[in-house]
Amino acid sequence: MTISRHSQPPGRFFWLALALSLTGCAATPDHDPRDPWEGWNRRVQKFNDTLDDYVMKPVAKGYQYVTPSVVDQGVTNFFSNVNDIGVIANDALQFKLLQTGQDLGRLLVNTTLGLAGFIDVASKLDLPKHNEDLDQTLGAWGLPSGPYLVLPFIGPSTPRGVVGTAGDTASNPINWINPSAIPWGTGTLQTIDMRADLLSATKIVDEASVDRYEFIRNAYFQQRKYLIYDGNPPLDEDAEKEMDLEIEGLGPGGGQTAALKTKSAEPSPMASQ
Repeated sequence: MTISRHSQPPGRFFWLALALSLTGCAATPDHDPRDPWEGWNRRVQKFNDTLDDYVMKPVAKGYQYVTPSVVDQGVTNFFSNVNDIGVIANDALQFKLLQTGQDLGRLLVNTTLGLAGFIDVASKLDLPKHNEDLDQTLGAWGLPSGPYLVLPFIGPSTPRGVVGTAGDTASNPINWINPSAIPWGTGTLQTIDMRADLLSATKIVDEASVDRYEFIRNAYFQQRKYLIYDGNPPLDEDAEKEMDLEIEGLGPGGGQTAALKTKSAEPSPMASQ
């Protein structure tokens, strides 16, 4: 996905990029240079989508149906609280000292007053949830993401993202517990809980995208960039102009406005004589 720095609303880049993705109007090259392994990636995504349609989605719907909303939210809060341990470590690695203190306070409050994190007390005490992981840390240090890579069972990633996921998994204290059945069981529960929380988002992606693969790829890069730059990613001038024109076309009467501007910019027949 809440996003840490999300005490502030999503920035202009985020909403403009999302608008372009949803409308499918943005011009894209025949081959995206970020995706040299597109043939492999499309095949893996097809495999993942099939697995999701026939296994994960039905299980998630069943879980959502039988689980009371208060219990469902409690499970989500518990795993979010465990995740805060890694968030604190990545706060420190990025030298975000104030945020490190806030997230440490959040972990202590929710672990004690929140009954091991099942109740999110900290958010009510002005200690919002932040989102930091090792991939973001490596990106903040200047390490390039590398090409787009879709992994079986996991989904969108990059070589840097693979390293980040491995580090985040190793730092999760649940994975240190013996016997191994406990980490496997909690991991399965967390996966089902996350999939259930994303059921509505999946429907939006399916209905809005012309090419589901391209939509997911672009959204992945946009989200990671948004997170690494704390909601304020740099935007090149060409992309900004393209987005401004697209937003004009989306607004009330925008299509006519854009057309009039284009027409007015053309030389008149009389002027050319």
